[in-house]
Parts: sequence; structure tokens; C-alpha cells
Amino acid sequence: MKDKDELRKEVWTRLQKNRVARFPGAEGRIPNFIGAEACARVLAQTSWWQKAKVLKVNPDSPQSAIRQKALSEGKILYMAVPRLHSENPFIELDPKKLKCSPYAASSIKGADRYGRPVSLDEVRSIDLIVCGSVAVNRRGARVGKGGGYSELEFALLTEEKKIARNTPIVTSVHPLQIVDEEIPMTEHDIPLTAIITPKEIIETKSQLKRPKGIYWKMLPPEKIEAIPVLQKRTKQD
Repeated sequence: MKDKDELRKEVWTRLQKNRVARFPGAEGRIPNFIGAEACARVLAQTSWWQKAKVLKVNPDSPQSAIRQKALSEGKILYMAVPRLHSENPFIELDPKKLKCSPYAASSIKGADRYGRPVSLDEVRSIDLIVCGSVAVNRRGARVGKGGGYSELEFALLTEEKKIARNTPIVTSVHPLQIVDEEIPMTEHDIPLTAIITPKEIIETKSQLKRPKGIYWKMLPPEKIEAIPVLQKRTKQD
């Protein structure tokens, strides 16, 4: 089985060689790709989207059209503060309270400017999670860019009971990001309910278990020190 770094490098290279990665390139990030906007339209066809009133979406470029569509349809949106470096680790964007267009608010800078920083306690119950990915397979396994922040965000919201066991988790990717190989998954990794491409909805029917919360033994001390909400929890314990 290939490790996650090998899979990342293969996918980044494939996107670059096929000229579907957008500026500034694929390597080292959740890659933006040609067709990312179409994923928003495909996702909007699903019952998960249509039922959802509150979404959590990652702040990366390929999901910006999804964030914009959510706001334009009146859905409340949560984005994580980069690297969870604040005591208020999420930004809430409520379309009813925005003093700008959904387009302006959907960018990282726009969310920071127009959104409201909120504590974990203030976050509403999440109806749908959209995450960015580097590589995925049809069994619902996923590889991010390697920072582990999506997993931490999920763990924190799970412990706060903002995410239910059946809350759908989807990702939007280019078809070239879908791999046939097994992807190594640990107990803190997030399995996908579905994969959204510019032309397709792939339900994974994943049998992989969801994380139940934070796995402290897997967190290096320097990461705990760098994230205020984790620092606070260790002091409480």
C-alpha cells in the first residue's frame, strides 16, 4: 500500500501534467482545478444540499463556488480560522446579516472581513460538511494536504455535538484525484459519504468508522500549544 505522501505527489503531478490545475499549481495544497465551479452545481442537485440549512465548508479555493452558492441560497456557512489559531476557531457567515455579496464573503479574506468569529459553543448544528481533498477513492477514504486540520475541526465539532453520526461529509474533486489504490486510514481520519466531480455524484457507501473525537495521543505537543482551544482543554483536564 502506498503511503499518503506518495499518493499526494502522484495526484499533484497528474493534475499538473494534464494541465487541469489552476494557478498557483497543485503541489503542496488542496489543488484548485478546472471544473471546480461545476461541482457546486452538481452538489446542489443532492438531497443533502437541499435539506441543509447550516454548512461547514473548508476555506480552500476549489470550494469557493460551493461557499458562494450556499450563501446565495440563504444557508448559514461556517469556515475554520486558518490553523485554528484563535480562541474563536470558526467564522460564521449568515446571509441575513452580511453587508456584502455572497461572492465577496466566500473568499478567505472576505470571510475574515465580513464574517463573525465564533466559539465552538456558538456554532450551530451542522447539516452538511464539505471538505477539500488531494486524493480520494470510491470507498470513501481521503487524503488531505497533510496538516490534519480538517480532522481536528471534525473532532472538535463532534465532541461539542455539533455533528451527528449521520451528518453527510462530501468532497469536491477533479476526476484525476480519484485513485484506485487503498488509502491508509487511521482512527482520526474522516471517511466520505460522497465524492462530487464536475459531472458526477459518487456515493461511497463507506464502511469506514468516523472519529469519535480528539485522539490526544496522536497530537504532537507543539500542535496542542499552537491551538488555543486545545490548550484550554488540556488545562481543564
